[in-house]
Amino acid sequence: MTSTQTTETREQRVERLRAQGLLVDRFGRVATDLRISLIDKCNLRCTYCMPAEGLPWLPKDKLLTDDEIVRLARIAVEKLGVDELRFTGGEPLLRPGLVSIIDQVTDLRPRPSTALTTNGLGLGKIAAALADAGLDRVNVSLDTLDRERFQALTRRDRLHDVLDGIEAAAAAGLQPLKINTVLMRGVNEDEAPALLRWCLDRGYELRFIEQMPIDGGHVWDRHQMITAQEILRSLESAFDLSPDPAHRGAAPAETWLVNGGPSKVGVIGSVTRPFCGDCDRTRLTADGQIRNCLFATEESDLRAALRGGASDDELADRWRAAMFGKRPGHGIDDPSFLQPARPMSAIGG
Repeated sequence: MTSTQTTETREQRVERLRAQGLLVDRFGRVATDLRISLIDKCNLRCTYCMPAEGLPWLPKDKLLTDDEIVRLARIAVEKLGVDELRFTGGEPLLRPGLVSIIDQVTDLRPRPSTALTTNGLGLGKIAAALADAGLDRVNVSLDTLDRERFQALTRRDRLHDVLDGIEAAAAAGLQPLKINTVLMRGVNEDEAPALLRWCLDRGYELRFIEQMPIDGGHVWDRHQMITAQEILRSLESAFDLSPDPAHRGAAPAETWLVNGGPSKVGVIGSVTRPFCGDCDRTRLTADGQIRNCLFATEESDLRAALRGGASDDELADRWRAAMFGKRPGHGIDDPSFLQPARPMSAIGG
């Protein structure tokens, strides 16, 4: 810093970023990562996500159309500075127009990076088409390698389909291929080392995720949750872990080198090791609502404005206003914390 330069205050930084038209909040965080939920339906019934009978699904006329999704993605990229798009659900592979959506958003300029979070069912049939459309990488949810446990956890006997899907995604070049795992006490907590070894043998990147209070049945219990510290202790019983020297940035996962590297394992400690101060995410639900936090209790409706004839600039301004009101953190540790009314399947990961 030269003698003519002055230190920028947070307020000055916020105003400078707002002048650039970016998705900035009052604390100076800028959202460059957009999570787009394509559908709220899912073909699994994971016990920590929804009840066995499923949930009331959104009616078709409430869902954004393919063209509406692409338009909002274009506004985010061209006008708001978003450079990463992640498609989620529900289960995004159930969206009939998925390949076309991917193909169109990868034609945007500047080209955003693209990713997909999926349960893997059906991925074996569509992985090559997704790669051809321009999808960069996938995250696949996999909580166990045991067929009976998988069936108990998901209420479906489909482990073989998930494993086939993972293999097809890797063969299609959707890399780095990441595996997302939630450990549950008394269910699969003993599988952490085995899951990591399985991923290491195949060149996949494993991410353990603390179970979050965002389930459809509202049965989350903090005392039953496997914490990040417990996950690391379990892994250290079988592997030598050392902190990853690479800069974490806004990534949700803390990463460790395994046996000296270069392989890594990540832990997303959303509850016990929150990373709200570096959050760079904004979310668009399948019915066109903007959420500035996964745990937000308020939403901003873009669908009504879009269908009411709003211009791109008007939609961008609504989005900026929604982001500016973001809270400093999710507040899970606050006694006044309220679980969002929408479950994860209706918000998008």
